[in-house]
Amino acid sequence: MSNTPKPQPGSIILIGMPGAGKSTVGPLLARRTGRFFLDGDALLAQQAGRGLQEIVDAAGPDVLCAIEERTLLALTAHHHVIATGGSAVYSERAMRHLKTLGPLVWLRLGLDDLTRRIDNFTTRGLAKRPEQTLADLYAERQPLYQRHANVTVDCGGLTPETVVERIIQLLP
Repeated sequence: MSNTPKPQPGSIILIGMPGAGKSTVGPLLARRTGRFFLDGDALLAQQAGRGLQEIVDAAGPDVLCAIEERTLLALTAHHHVIATGGSAVYSERAMRHLKTLGPLVWLRLGLDDLTRRIDNFTTRGLAKRPEQTLADLYAERQPLYQRHANVTVDCGGLTPETVVERIIQLLP
């Protein structure tokens, strides 16, 4: 008999700013709930055949968002924890599609915490205009995360394990 949890029905989709912890919390949550983990940014880069920053540098943030939207709309992952890229919320179509797979959980983290966590803002492969700061992105995206989230977890001061516990407590 295996100790590996049986994959659970339905996916859990993590949304939030870059640096909020989606790619850290995701694998822990997947293991804890018997789901598979899928990193949306890694899938996007794999399908595009190049890194996110390469896409932004060569074609701009709008092209990155278009590729991200196509990648998310093609997902049929039904027993996964999916860590989306921070810019996934720009696509209404992608958000509607992801909600058919499972609840959207917003990992909310304050700007001060994000600023401390992100040391590669200009090379991270973010869908941002050249003049945009982290504060600009934060202000632009917060209402989108709030609108799309089924569940919100305030992550400030919490360990990844505690965030996982909160998600499990808040989901039906």
